[in-house]
Amino acid sequence: MLKEEERLVRQLRDYSRSDYYPFHMPGHKRNPQLGREYENPFDLDITEIYGFDNLHHPEGILKRSMEWAASVYGADKTYYLVNGSSCGILAAVFGTTSCGGSILMSRNCHKSAYNGVFLNHLKADYVYPQVIGNLGIQGGILPEDVDNQLSADPNIQAVLIVSPTYDGIVSDIEEIAKTAHRYGKPLIVDEAHGAHFAFGKDFPRSALELGADVVIQSVHKTLPSFTQTALLHVKGDLVNREEIERYLGIFQSSSPSYVFMAGIENCICHMDGEGRKEMELFYERLCGLREELKQMRHLFLLDREWVGRFGIFDMDPSKIVISVEKTDISGAELDRILREKYHLELEMCCADHVVAITAVGDREEGFDRLKKALLELDKELAEKVEDPDLESNLEWSSRVTSRPEVEMTIYEGITGPKETVSIGNSVGKVSGEFVYIYPPGIPIVAPGEMLLPSLVRTIGEYQEMGLSVQGLKDLSGKTIQVVKRP
Repeated sequence: MLKEEERLVRQLRDYSRSDYYPFHMPGHKRNPQLGREYENPFDLDITEIYGFDNLHHPEGILKRSMEWAASVYGADKTYYLVNGSSCGILAAVFGTTSCGGSILMSRNCHKSAYNGVFLNHLKADYVYPQVIGNLGIQGGILPEDVDNQLSADPNIQAVLIVSPTYDGIVSDIEEIAKTAHRYGKPLIVDEAHGAHFAFGKDFPRSALELGADVVIQSVHKTLPSFTQTALLHVKGDLVNREEIERYLGIFQSSSPSYVFMAGIENCICHMDGEGRKEMELFYERLCGLREELKQMRHLFLLDREWVGRFGIFDMDPSKIVISVEKTDISGAELDRILREKYHLELEMCCADHVVAITAVGDREEGFDRLKKALLELDKELAEKVEDPDLESNLEWSSRVTSRPEVEMTIYEGITGPKETVSIGNSVGKVSGEFVYIYPPGIPIVAPGEMLLPSLVRTIGEYQEMGLSVQGLKDLSGKTIQVVKRP
């Protein structure tokens, strides 16, 4: 029998009553002023009974609800997603490519995009984000790089770009869309972190306004909605909507949650009303926080001075990205200190920076605590002393997205015969597994790619830092599956 103190619901309740503040998704931030219509979710939890329509064949209340949502966002058609943005990305990939076809995707795509490449037996061509100076943070995707790739390979069927990134970096989607359209290719934008753009005039413009054909957004990431809720928008005539719908029927649950669907609708309704004013107040608080954090001498706040360089077309101010590049600690250490000493739980840490997600659900208390913690820590930190004899490979990793040596497709790498070797002895072999840090779930190496010395050293350094290296079958992280050569 599971002990009472070990039950998930007990631990969730205890945590929600603690003083840990969430600088992570979901965007409602456990704010008691939001979600007041959900005192007992069981009251709303039904199945496809008479009068409540069917998400996979909407003709009534759900059809009207999604048509209304499309009008709010400016889409030709909008679909509610109850399996997160991941199912939307999968449906978009399958709906725009043929089995065994080709896709051009930014290398910093989420693992769900790579799963789509695997499942549809696709050949993936990559376009790479720029690198922001020495900060270890990826910049944007250049339209000319997309142009070069499309010009080089006429067999590419669709383009998939992430914007904004986990760090809030926005690429020039309007020019990338024009480029893709010149070649007759649809542009899919993973805008999972940008569902709030449509409701704040001080935030970047949504990809949906800028010419993208398919846009996927996680309403739960930055807006007051339940975890796992998302949207897929379609606009224009380059995409076959029936194909998208067919694959949504495959990748979404056949028993979609009415609590989730009501939550999506309620979230959009709130944001299209009083939420717009809340976004203005939220932006004012953000500006105040950012101004205060400019006092830091050792920690470094990523801000708008980088716009116009490194492929950065715009930036989402709600992502508070703090670089440790000038200090003697790692991003993982900063994340741990903020959690243990200040009870601030951030969204993500990398080798050289941390990310705090702020959202319209945040409270003044949280902003004050984050500001005081970072300013206090900044005074205590020492500057990094460079050791010319210390060779680190971390100028790869989060600093530079891998430019892999592809030996075979992801499908071939996953399904081919395997053998297990230690990480240290894997150099020169072809990976049969994904290896990534989660979050954000961007591969260091994908199946079918050569395990270069730099990649193997990076995996080892990440593990030593205590970062969450995932994807390996061996949960201890000591071995990796590689493709067995004849």
